[in-house]
Amino acid sequence: MLIPFLAMVRKDLRLFFTDRRAVLLTFAAPIAIASFIGSITQNAGRSAERTRISVAIVDEDGSTISKAIVAGVQKDENLTAVPTTAEEARERVRRGTTSVALIIPDGFGKSAGRSLFRPAGIEAKPQLDVLFDPSRTAEVGMVRGIFTEHAMQAVGQEMFSGATGRENIQQTLNDLDSSSIPADTRARLRTMLASVLAYQEALPARPQGGAGAIFSLPYTVREEAVTARANIAYNAYAHSVAGMAIQFLLFAMANHGIEILLERQRGIWKRLRSAPVSRYLILAGKAASGALISLTSLLISFGFAMLVFGVRIEGSVVGFAAICVACSVMAATLGVLVATLGNSPATARGLTTFAS
Repeated sequence: MLIPFLAMVRKDLRLFFTDRRAVLLTFAAPIAIASFIGSITQNAGRSAERTRISVAIVDEDGSTISKAIVAGVQKDENLTAVPTTAEEARERVRRGTTSVALIIPDGFGKSAGRSLFRPAGIEAKPQLDVLFDPSRTAEVGMVRGIFTEHAMQAVGQEMFSGATGRENIQQTLNDLDSSSIPADTRARLRTMLASVLAYQEALPARPQGGAGAIFSLPYTVREEAVTARANIAYNAYAHSVAGMAIQFLLFAMANHGIEILLERQRGIWKRLRSAPVSRYLILAGKAASGALISLTSLLISFGFAMLVFGVRIEGSVVGFAAICVACSVMAATLGVLVATLGNSPATARGLTTFAS
């Protein structure tokens, strides 16, 4: 039984390697595509600067607070902020050159400062306009959070140590008696605002935007990329080669199953069945030849990545080999499954697309 089995495997391998297009699809295509994808993601990972979100920012207010917000957004390492006009900001978002646009309306600084110390409902809060590309909504939340940080810093800084803050606090104190706030709450708020006003008057004069800021983000962030082992740099080629190699294995082995159906149409299957071997042995031979082709494709793809792109097995070598064998058997038996379920090559091609 072993000799017929090896003969069928040898026949399938010989037929496969005489088909140049099949060889190209199985061996060269995954290497080419994986190299392209890996080069993009690898360069991005090696960049000294992280990818920044493009933001257009419009300051229609021109107040101390709005200028501080714009300055903070422009210095943020997560954003690339471009000051512009409202019309140009809308056009940049529409064209897709900018993900998000922030428009600070006239009077924002004064209103935001007053709203900081006034209970909700007494005065309408200022409205910030956000224009965004609907295809990139994930970036809107990130930009909103970053803007909130800088807005709270700017408003808090001005309200506790700026001229606008003193004016707003004094105005709020003057309006307390005529407000509808409960008497006990009004008394507490008056005490707090009077203390803030006294604190401001005791502060030495400081240059705008200079040292002495009392409001900042109350924490720092330490980022660490977690890889297979400590001090192992992420290699994007390892990721892209693995993905493309498996994808093209599925395509190649599904095509292997279609070839079984074509052999049946040509009468080759009948001749094989007339030989003194069982159908299980014939199917095993088909699966074995497919598994060998698949394993060869995987080893060539990873061998190329190791020689050219410095990909290394950072875990178990035995585990890597076992996974390669398991994936090869999986792909080969997928081809047999496609041939079993597809009554014709056309039907099998549809199943191939769905299964892959």
